[in-house]
Amino acid sequence: MLRGLLPWFLRALRLPAYRSAATDVCVAAACGDPLMSESTERDERHLARMQRKKAIIDERIANSPNECGLLLVLTGNGKGKSSSAFGMLARALGHGMQCGVVQFIKGRNSTGEELFFRRFPEQVRYHVMGEGFTWETQDRQRDIAAAEAAWAVSRQLLQDPSVQFVVLDELNIALKHGYLDLDQVLSDIQARPPMQHVIVTGRAAKDEMIELADTVTEMGVLKHAFQAGIRAQKGVEL
Repeated sequence: MLRGLLPWFLRALRLPAYRSAATDVCVAAACGDPLMSESTERDERHLARMQRKKAIIDERIANSPNECGLLLVLTGNGKGKSSSAFGMLARALGHGMQCGVVQFIKGRNSTGEELFFRRFPEQVRYHVMGEGFTWETQDRQRDIAAAEAAWAVSRQLLQDPSVQFVVLDELNIALKHGYLDLDQVLSDIQARPPMQHVIVTGRAAKDEMIELADTVTEMGVLKHAFQAGIRAQKGVEL
């Protein structure tokens, strides 16, 4: 009833007959608008749900006081493994951490991440050790020699307590093809300084690497531009 009387009342006062959100709220509340009531109940349920969730999360945080160096493995056939690793590298730089990068397979062409992170030589030791993708080199012995040289550099980073963050890009591929001794790689990673974080990327991660890791993410493919005949783009893949 109030909704119908309001414009008449405004006309009687010769005031502009406009509607605002505040007017609607007042009218709806006075009229017992079922839509408003439903919205209020929904807001209250949301508040209660978020309060319960916060209590659970706060408890889990309180029960997780420890900090230590983590091993993260990014694997799977989908795009984003190296991209995620270099995103975390940028985050580490923001915290002033000393970092190291070893790229095992990539190497023939310069990439945007290399061009960018080489701007910070005082914080990032950047090593491109690959000879290119395996279907480009077509030389197993050459690939093995490149992988072994890359692991020698990786071991130096893993043994250096001043290095707080290490990216071993496409290491999983080198292990998949048997270019490196898996047991030796795992042993070197386990023996690293206690507060050093290590990110290992590449599809087909070995089960032993997954078992050793603290966090593992598998990137899946739902859709990829290359399937539609679109080549790798600067800023996206390059």
